Amino acid sequence: MIRVLVCDDQALIRTGFATIIDAQPDLEVVGECGDGRAAVDLAGQLGPDVVVMDVRMPVLDGIEATRLLAGAGVAHPAKVLVVTTFNLDEYVYEALRAGASGFLLKDAPPAQLLHGIRTVASGAALLAPEVTRQLVGRYAERIRPAGGTPDDVPLTARELEVLRLIADGLSNGEIAAALVISHETVKTYVSRILTKLGLRDRVQAVVYAFRHGLVA
Repeated sequence: MIRVLVCDDQALIRTGFATIIDAQPDLEVVGECGDGRAAVDLAGQLGPDVVVMDVRMPVLDGIEATRLLAGAGVAHPAKVLVVTTFNLDEYVYEALRAGASGFLLKDAPPAQLLHGIRTVASGAALLAPEVTRQLVGRYAERIRPAGGTPDDVPLTARELEVLRLIADGLSNGEIAAALVISHETVKTYVSRILTKLGLRDRVQAVVYAFRHGLVA
């Protein structure tokens, strides 16, 4: 059973999420709250497998709450799935920097929300392709540090190719089809990339690709 904490300041949305999640045989809502501070406190008390987190909330916003739950230096980081209506502003990038394992838009169908929770709970990361492309198009120049070049990245040519496709928002299956290799081979490449670069998951790999100028 995957235990979920739902945090959203809009009661109707919070209840809707909880109803959808609780209807699944493998998912259980263990708590609900309406602000980021309460999310941090409840997560400490309940130890959920996944925290579904809104961004704009009173008392403490979702970005800061995510940083406290999953950011650098947290001894036992939580798995946070950020779900928000704001897809064109800096909240996307800031949520990922704060340690979120996934990012979905609230207008996504219920099946995507459920898939996102299961994906994040499994230890993988979820970043919708449209969100990835927005990050590239809007923030690549700001994210990329001056002087960084692809030559600085300690990966083989094939690993670089896979990393670029990850940054384009492709799934393992889509990468396998694009490179005409097996799904298992892609998983091996992804594992090597994360290990070599000291990254936690695919979301961090996307941000790394931006920072090192690997996405044009």
